[in-house]
Amino acid sequence: MISIAILLFGLFFLLLLLEVPVALALGLPALTAIVLFGLADPILIAQQIFSAFDSYTLLAIPLFLLAGHLLGECALSRRLLDVVLITLGRVRGGVAVVTVVVSLLFAGISGSGPADVAALSVLLFPLLKESGFSEARSGALLAAGGGIGIIVPPSVALILYGVVAETSISQLFLAGVLPGITVSLALIIAVLLLSRRDQIPAHPPRLDWSVAGGSILALLAPVIILGGIYLSIFTPTESAGAAVLYIFLVDWIFYRSLFQEGKLLNVLIRTGRGSAQIFFIIAGGSLFAWVLHQTHLTEDLSGAVLQISQNRIVLLLLINAFLLIAGCFIDAISIIYIFVPVFQPALQQVGVDPVHFGIILTVNMAIGQITPPVGVNLFMASTTTGLNVSQLSRAVIPFLIAEFTALMVITFLPPLSLALPGFMRAK
Repeated sequence: MISIAILLFGLFFLLLLLEVPVALALGLPALTAIVLFGLADPILIAQQIFSAFDSYTLLAIPLFLLAGHLLGECALSRRLLDVVLITLGRVRGGVAVVTVVVSLLFAGISGSGPADVAALSVLLFPLLKESGFSEARSGALLAAGGGIGIIVPPSVALILYGVVAETSISQLFLAGVLPGITVSLALIIAVLLLSRRDQIPAHPPRLDWSVAGGSILALLAPVIILGGIYLSIFTPTESAGAAVLYIFLVDWIFYRSLFQEGKLLNVLIRTGRGSAQIFFIIAGGSLFAWVLHQTHLTEDLSGAVLQISQNRIVLLLLINAFLLIAGCFIDAISIIYIFVPVFQPALQQVGVDPVHFGIILTVNMAIGQITPPVGVNLFMASTTTGLNVSQLSRAVIPFLIAEFTALMVITFLPPLSLALPGFMRAK
């Protein structure tokens, strides 16, 4: 078993260092272990990958990505920004506060951090610069705000965690609301302190309430998605389809912005590419996780974790530290497939609820999205703003501190994650 573990993890990290695509870095070690150690008939490899895809729940991923891209391209996103600007834009550093709040609202529709960064950079980067923030700080804030997208429902990371950990996705979606707000508040406090230190002036918006009438339609999108799930009207997958239909119909009836300059085709292409990347990683990750399970490495590694300590606080601190380091080098999907089967059983034995662990994991992954060298939100912000990643990496440090503080609060205050699921179960 030790030789299989060395092969799997050693080859995985070697391939990552060689910049091999993540899907192959997960799949090739698993394939090598199956062939060298005769773990299964090779024909079972295809069956395992097919069974990983044969999930109604996973259909929510491309649909939520499509909803996020549609919202980013259509006129609804501008209306959503207008109403938040009118409400919050008059305080010192108000545009930065608006950026965090709009990131939270976008997160309630798309479920993807990089998609939120791409959409919001077009709308908010010029406003942030105009309000007095430096380009690097503005880009870093957009990257940090995008991380809320994998904490707040509907979250692609929570969907995958629910599949791997066999945990209710509806419960995970409920659990993500208050932690997502907690991270948002931490970022707001950070930008207010920075605004005061740097003497950023108030930036009253050149808007009035008449332009915000259409914002009601935009605000209804997350209400439909989350309300439908929480009231048991929709499954998560059905709510994703409802979100796509709602955004498309509202834009078609009132704005027709998606039908200009090939926008709709561009949205479909980006959604297809993003979905394909995720599902290729799922294919490799599911094969990797299958080998871990078949060789009983998950049980052995989970037992090794418990041998370090059986104190809940110590284990949570150690696992948080491990996930923060792993998030610097590995994407969220890989971490879910590799480490959830190892850590979840150990934490359950010391009394950590699987739903609570799912939220802890996603907050760690949100921080990983803005930590170099593999912070995907930093690279997306770099692409959309034209700044280099090193500039953004330095400017993002205050927001990293804010999110780490929120992580500690969420980790050691379980009711933040479990109160809403418990309330809905009681109802």
